[in-house]
Amino acid sequence: MAPKNILILLLIVIAIAYHAYWYFTERQQRHRHEGTIRPRPLALGVAFVANFFDTLGIGSYATTTSMSKLWKIMPDEKIPGTLNVGYVLATVVQAVIFMTIIEVDFVTLISIIGAAVLGAFLGAGVVAGFSRRQVQVGMGLALLAASALMILSMSGQGPAPGEALGLSGMKLGIAVGVSMVLGALMMLGIGFYGPCLIMISLLGMDPRVSYPIMMGACAFLMPSGSIQFIRKGSYDLRTAMAFLIAGPLAVLIAAPLVDAIPLYYLRFLVLAVVLYTAVRMLQSAAQEKAAAAAAAV
Repeated sequence: MAPKNILILLLIVIAIAYHAYWYFTERQQRHRHEGTIRPRPLALGVAFVANFFDTLGIGSYATTTSMSKLWKIMPDEKIPGTLNVGYVLATVVQAVIFMTIIEVDFVTLISIIGAAVLGAFLGAGVVAGFSRRQVQVGMGLALLAASALMILSMSGQGPAPGEALGLSGMKLGIAVGVSMVLGALMMLGIGFYGPCLIMISLLGMDPRVSYPIMMGACAFLMPSGSIQFIRKGSYDLRTAMAFLIAGPLAVLIAAPLVDAIPLYYLRFLVLAVVLYTAVRMLQSAAQEKAAAAAAAV
């Protein structure tokens, strides 16, 4: 069996084990969730929209959070847990599809995924001592600078856009190091997709290659973190069920669009994703500063 197929099989086994754990835990702890668990149409719609754009690389955390707060889909304190618990299957479907349809060097794929998982595992305690706002400001500014470099590249005034399917040597070492940092920063709620997209592009790889890499990393990361939310019951079961149903459906519809987008236009999509991520980071930092100032009064 090809190494990539073994990786995909391992991911499927992890996903099955995770959902079995979720089912049996909730079956034993029915008293924790009162009322019906039948998904609400609005929650299904939120999950569909968020995962459609997530499959294109936009990311689902910010979009789901914004819509959930706007329409009061669930209590604010339940949002992180519900996102992680409910979106595992959608992320796994993304990873399986893109690792299957998009060609990428296996050593590069497994190295970056492994580095991200290791970074999240080792970095959980380290990043707890960081200022969330400082990280958001720093990454927001860094992504804006990276966007400027990408614009120069696309206009012919900077390094030529890459088309490589893998990395080696120093570039692979840089990718592994950056991925470890990004995996650790996920413990602070900093999205992986935008920074990964720009890293792949600046290292000279085809932007499409970032899809199996970033989605594979998140697919391996999410189940372990989600188990903690399930164990503590710190999520909204009814909304998570909506996310479980609508998320994978949106992925299946959106996935063919990525492979169909010409490389020239895909680079514009990558640029848009990175700019969006940078703005969201800086907005979140500003909101946290305002909240801290209000609390100090």
